[in-house]
Amino acid sequence: MELVNGGKPMPTLLDTHAWVWWVTEDRRLSAPAKSAIMRALTDKDLWISLISLWEVAKKAEKKQLILDRPLDQWLDEAVTPQGLGTWELTRPILVESCALPQPFHGDPADQILVATARHHGAVLVTKDERIRRYAHVQSLW
Repeated sequence: MELVNGGKPMPTLLDTHAWVWWVTEDRRLSAPAKSAIMRALTDKDLWISLISLWEVAKKAEKKQLILDRPLDQWLDEAVTPQGLGTWELTRPILVESCALPQPFHGDPADQILVATARHHGAVLVTKDERIRRYAHVQSLW
Protein backbone atom coordinates (compact mmCIF):
# COMPACT_ATOMS: atom_id res chain seq x y z
CA MET A 1 0.00 0.00 0.00
CA GLU A 2 1.49 3.30 -1.05
CA LEU A 3 0.01 6.38 0.54
CA VAL A 4 0.39 9.55 -1.44
CA ASN A 5 -0.08 13.20 -0.67
CA GLY A 6 -0.47 15.50 -3.65
CA GLY A 7 0.80 12.81 -6.03
CA LYS A 8 4.04 12.05 -4.20
CA PRO A 9 4.63 9.26 -1.67
CA MET A 10 4.20 10.30 1.94
CA PRO A 11 7.20 10.13 4.27
CA THR A 12 7.07 7.12 6.58
CA LEU A 13 7.43 7.52 10.36
CA LEU A 14 8.01 4.44 12.50
CA ASP A 15 6.37 4.08 15.88
CA THR A 16 8.93 2.99 18.46
CA HIS A 17 7.91 -0.68 18.48
CA ALA A 18 7.91 -0.79 14.65
CA TRP A 19 11.45 0.64 14.61
CA VAL A 20 12.68 -1.83 17.23
CA TRP A 21 11.00 -4.76 15.49
CA TRP A 22 12.41 -3.69 12.13
CA VAL A 23 16.02 -3.36 13.29
CA THR A 24 15.84 -6.61 15.29
CA GLU A 25 14.08 -8.45 12.43
CA ASP A 26 11.24 -9.39 14.78
CA ARG A 27 8.47 -11.50 13.22
CA ARG A 28 5.81 -9.30 14.84
CA LEU A 29 6.41 -6.66 12.15
CA SER A 30 3.52 -7.05 9.69
CA ALA A 31 4.04 -7.68 5.98
CA PRO A 32 2.44 -4.32 4.99
CA ALA A 33 4.71 -2.56 7.51
CA LYS A 34 7.80 -4.27 6.07
CA SER A 35 6.72 -3.32 2.57
CA ALA A 36 6.17 0.32 3.55
CA ILE A 37 9.57 0.41 5.26
CA MET A 38 11.35 -1.02 2.20
CA ARG A 39 9.64 1.51 -0.10
CA ALA A 40 10.51 4.38 2.23
CA LEU A 41 14.14 3.19 2.49
CA THR A 42 14.39 3.16 -1.29
CA ASP A 43 12.94 6.68 -1.40
CA LYS A 44 15.22 7.77 1.48
CA ASP A 45 12.07 8.91 3.26
CA LEU A 46 11.97 6.65 6.35
CA TRP A 47 11.99 8.40 9.71
CA ILE A 48 11.97 7.96 13.45
CA SER A 49 11.31 10.61 16.04
CA LEU A 50 13.82 11.39 18.77
CA ILE A 51 11.07 10.45 21.24
CA SER A 52 11.60 6.84 20.13
CA LEU A 53 15.20 6.91 21.35
CA TRP A 54 13.93 8.11 24.72
CA GLU A 55 11.26 5.38 24.76
CA VAL A 56 13.85 2.66 24.08
CA ALA A 57 16.10 4.06 26.82
CA LYS A 58 13.16 4.22 29.26
CA LYS A 59 12.06 0.66 28.46
CA ALA A 60 15.65 -0.58 28.88
CA GLU A 61 15.89 1.27 32.21
CA LYS A 62 12.70 -0.42 33.44
CA LYS A 63 13.85 -3.82 32.10
CA GLN A 64 10.82 -3.91 29.77
CA LEU A 65 13.22 -4.21 26.84
CA ILE A 66 16.35 -6.35 27.07
CA LEU A 67 19.01 -5.31 24.57
CA ASP A 68 21.81 -7.54 23.30
CA ARG A 69 24.43 -4.79 23.77
CA PRO A 70 24.87 -1.60 25.82
CA LEU A 71 22.12 0.97 25.23
CA ASP A 72 24.32 3.62 23.58
CA GLN A 73 25.80 1.07 21.19
CA TRP A 74 22.35 -0.36 20.37
CA LEU A 75 20.99 3.13 19.64
CA ASP A 76 24.03 4.07 17.53
CA GLU A 77 23.57 0.99 15.37
CA ALA A 78 19.75 1.23 15.22
CA VAL A 79 19.80 4.74 13.74
CA THR A 80 22.42 4.05 11.05
CA PRO A 81 20.55 2.12 8.32
CA GLN A 82 20.98 3.93 5.00
CA GLY A 83 17.78 5.83 4.24
CA LEU A 84 16.64 6.20 7.87
CA GLY A 85 16.45 9.75 9.22
CA THR A 86 15.69 11.21 12.62
CA TRP A 87 13.17 13.98 13.18
CA GLU A 88 13.88 16.41 15.99
CA LEU A 89 11.42 17.37 18.71
CA THR A 90 10.73 20.91 17.53
CA ARG A 91 8.64 23.50 19.31
CA PRO A 92 5.78 23.26 16.75
CA ILE A 93 5.64 19.47 17.19
CA LEU A 94 5.71 19.69 20.98
CA VAL A 95 2.99 22.36 21.00
CA GLU A 96 0.82 20.41 18.55
CA SER A 97 1.20 17.28 20.67
CA CYS A 98 -0.70 19.15 23.40
CA ALA A 99 -3.41 20.39 21.02
CA LEU A 100 -4.33 17.32 18.97
CA PRO A 101 -7.97 17.09 17.88
CA GLN A 102 -9.83 15.17 20.56
CA PRO A 103 -10.45 12.52 21.53
CA PHE A 104 -6.91 11.21 21.83
CA HIS A 105 -5.40 9.23 24.70
CA GLY A 106 -2.94 10.70 27.19
CA ASP A 107 0.32 8.88 26.41
CA PRO A 108 2.81 11.73 25.85
CA ALA A 109 5.11 9.70 23.56
CA ASP A 110 2.14 8.71 21.36
CA GLN A 111 0.98 12.33 21.30
CA ILE A 112 4.45 13.42 20.12
CA LEU A 113 4.61 10.67 17.48
CA VAL A 114 1.18 11.61 16.09
CA ALA A 115 2.04 15.32 16.14
CA THR A 116 5.32 14.53 14.34
CA ALA A 117 3.51 12.53 11.64
CA ARG A 118 0.94 15.30 11.19
CA HIS A 119 3.60 18.03 11.09
CA HIS A 120 5.60 16.25 8.38
CA GLY A 121 2.64 14.86 6.43
CA ALA A 122 3.85 11.33 7.15
CA VAL A 123 2.14 7.98 7.47
CA LEU A 124 2.76 6.42 10.89
CA VAL A 125 3.64 2.71 10.90
CA THR A 126 2.14 1.38 14.12
CA LYS A 127 0.44 -1.66 15.57
CA ASP A 128 -1.18 0.55 18.23
CA GLU A 129 -4.95 0.24 17.71
CA ARG A 130 -5.65 3.52 19.54
CA ILE A 131 -3.49 5.40 17.04
CA ARG A 132 -4.79 3.42 14.05
CA ARG A 133 -8.38 4.33 14.99
CA TYR A 134 -7.48 8.02 15.37
CA ALA A 135 -9.01 9.84 12.39
CA HIS A 136 -6.51 12.72 12.39
CA VAL A 137 -3.37 10.85 11.32
CA GLN A 138 -2.56 8.47 8.44
CA SER A 139 -1.37 5.11 9.74
CA LEU A 140 -0.80 1.59 8.56
CA TRP A 141 0.07 -1.81 9.92
